[in-house]
Amino acid sequence: MTILKDIFIAGLGGFIGTALRLTISLLLVKYSKNFPAGTFAVNIIGSFLIGVFYILASGHLKLLFITGFCGGFTTFSSLSLENFILIDNGKMSVALLYIILSIILGILGVFLGLKTATLWLETSS
Repeated sequence: MTILKDIFIAGLGGFIGTALRLTISLLLVKYSKNFPAGTFAVNIIGSFLIGVFYILASGHLKLLFITGFCGGFTTFSSLSLENFILIDNGKMSVALLYIILSIILGILGVFLGLKTATLWLETSS
């Protein structure tokens, strides 16, 4: 029962975070034509919030706010927190490797996903 309760708590937070992310993105898209202001805003806000929740929340509130809400709001906040912890623990080289690999491989993953989907569409039609 505990696992199901944890999943429900994280899922509830994720739903709220996702809904808020969409709301912010829709509000900001009309103010920015050349810059992804919505994504940028939720990434920075989410990074701030995960820092607050990491200190203030415990137990099921961590699941609700960090795993759920921040996870649904932005995964960038998790990347930011994990890198902060690595740096704070004196593991600067690991943090730099994590940052560089996450960005480069993330962009490569998007590229490969786009190419794979395009190829799939071309071969299935």
